[in-house]
Amino acid sequence: MSYQKLQQHQRRIYRLQHLAAICGWDQATMMPAGGNEARAEALAELKLMLHERQTAPELANWIAAAEQESLNAAEQANLVEITRRWRDATLLPGELVEALSLAGSRCEHAWRSQRPRNDWAGFAENFREVVRLSREVANRRGDALGLRPYDAMLALYEPGMTVARLDNIFGELTGWLPGLIRQVTQRQQGSQPQEPIGPFSIASQEALGREVMGLLGFDFEHGRLDVSTHPFCGGVPTDVRMTTRYNDAEFVSSLMGIVHETGHGRYEQGLPRQWLDQPVGEARSMGVHESQSLFCEMQLGHHPAFLSLLTSRIQHYFGQQPALETGNLTRLYNRVQPGYIRVNADEVTYPAHIILRYELERDLMEGVIEVDDIPALWDEKMRHWLGLSTEGNFTDGCLQDIHWTDGSFGYFPSYTLGAMMAAQLRFALERELGPLGELVSSGRLPEIFNWLGKHVWSQASLLPTDTLLERATGEALNPHWLRRHLESRYLG
Repeated sequence: MSYQKLQQHQRRIYRLQHLAAICGWDQATMMPAGGNEARAEALAELKLMLHERQTAPELANWIAAAEQESLNAAEQANLVEITRRWRDATLLPGELVEALSLAGSRCEHAWRSQRPRNDWAGFAENFREVVRLSREVANRRGDALGLRPYDAMLALYEPGMTVARLDNIFGELTGWLPGLIRQVTQRQQGSQPQEPIGPFSIASQEALGREVMGLLGFDFEHGRLDVSTHPFCGGVPTDVRMTTRYNDAEFVSSLMGIVHETGHGRYEQGLPRQWLDQPVGEARSMGVHESQSLFCEMQLGHHPAFLSLLTSRIQHYFGQQPALETGNLTRLYNRVQPGYIRVNADEVTYPAHIILRYELERDLMEGVIEVDDIPALWDEKMRHWLGLSTEGNFTDGCLQDIHWTDGSFGYFPSYTLGAMMAAQLRFALERELGPLGELVSSGRLPEIFNWLGKHVWSQASLLPTDTLLERATGEALNPHWLRRHLESRYLG
């Protein structure tokens, strides 16, 4: 049967993707700096091999024949995903895939030292090539699929999402988010938390992080935690590679960073093993992936009941002090304070960081702006949204993220889409199981994750995103639930 041939072909592709994922993890965590050029070339060669397999000439006939075969619902969904990936791969020539991989590796590696030096000019030299090649990808994909260039890039991360729909969703946020930021910051002025007094040893932070990962159900037999310049979750479901970064002056951000990445890790580990090496067994979209990390970090991790669970553990590693009592930890983790750094942003101001990046990358991909325009526009949008200036401060401005270095344009919207999904899932879960705080306080954390496993993790890519949400929550994506969550937590 042609479908069985496609399954076996995908199995071989998955094995190469496995190797690429672990090589990429090593490049970001363990590899000595001098190995980057050779590693970049090796990864580019591996991506070229993958591209050749993904565009093998026999696939078109196999797909056409498989469409006539009798397949069950899961097999049909898998065939849809195989077809989409084959179509996406055939839109790009191998030399473009290889060139973008090389340019991305060089840009990312140089970024590691350029960001601390505030070296925008040096970064821009490499970045221009990444943008040039990414525009070629966007235009080729857009022309072939009948989409505007940025829509074609969005489809790589959020199948079915478009600029028109995003502009509507983000436009709704724009209507109420600035006012909410002002309300909450004014309200919190009289109840500022105490800052924990360090230092906080890296070894203790690591031990605490691993303990909290265990509390959240992370399977260390199929995953590990390491350190990288920019935290991420990679690897494969049977070998999840999470990273964080530490600062001995404070532990607050690294701990919740670990909680965030654990949400990604639990999703990966919860994907259906019977479909492990098939496209239908992978995460539905980056927005759904972010919904799981943000459910863990924001809906659960910042909840007073969960912080109460963490208090004794935090005090065990860092000692007794007023700043480490539950009430102060709750104020600390739910403080709303406009800041420069996206990954350190509170959940109220976070969407502003995403809308800023979305508008820039959309216009960059479609030729409305150029690389040299980014710093001034970044400063302008930061002033508008958060009242902060990044003029001349590239380290805390347009150099702070890793995503654009490898051409991942279209990825950023997934963060706020994920926050919306997380809130929507939380309210649906509460309708079925009861208030989240009571579940946590009564030791029912496993029930929370079992619910997510049933409604999200086990579904992988069997369903389109809106259908997945409709079955789990009763409706397609609705920004209303994020607003309800934020107003309830910060103004209730």
